[in-house]
Amino acid sequence: MGERKGVNKYYPPDFNPEKHGSLNRYHNSHPLRERARKLSQGILVIRFEMPYNIWCDGCKNHIGMGVRYNAEKKKVGNYYTTPIYRFRMKCHLCVNYIEMQTDPANCDYVIVSGAQRKEERWDMEDNEQVLTTEHEKKEKLETDAMFRLEHGEADRSVMKKALPTLSHIQEAQNAWKDDFALNSMLRRRFRPMTTSRNR
Repeated sequence: MGERKGVNKYYPPDFNPEKHGSLNRYHNSHPLRERARKLSQGILVIRFEMPYNIWCDGCKNHIGMGVRYNAEKKKVGNYYTTPIYRFRMKCHLCVNYIEMQTDPANCDYVIVSGAQRKEERWDMEDNEQVLTTEHEKKEKLETDAMFRLEHGEADRSVMKKALPTLSHIQEAQNAWKDDFALNSMLRRRFRPMTTSRNR
């Protein structure tokens, strides 16, 4: 299909490749067609997928994660060398416009106007999940011996608290470790006994 699109283009009789270069230049159109209509203002129309659940400020309706919009994409700044883009799209349920922009510092999207985020985030520390070591903390652990010693003591106290739970989990896993024996036991239990009529 792709190669047919590339080959089967209509070239008008007055088309001159040396003069026009391409069919787009001949027709005075951009290769992106309607998506590039505001390119002179630095705006490109793209297909934007909602990164999380939000509430529209105009109609107060819920817009789910994954809903796609034709959004106007515009560069509004930089975070170090990473560009920050702003996306402007119209709510499909009302006339309200929603503006979001990238947040490279936190690897997230931020709502600028027109909507509110449905709060579904959680703190890893509150849920007792394993936290990644921050860059500054990692550097301090590598260079500062006293900080490393204090950090080690805190880690040991956490380990002492978690040890009973971990040993309980390990015992439960060991009870189910021998897959073959468990499988044989279940087969014996659920298989009907051979009777004289099967002979």
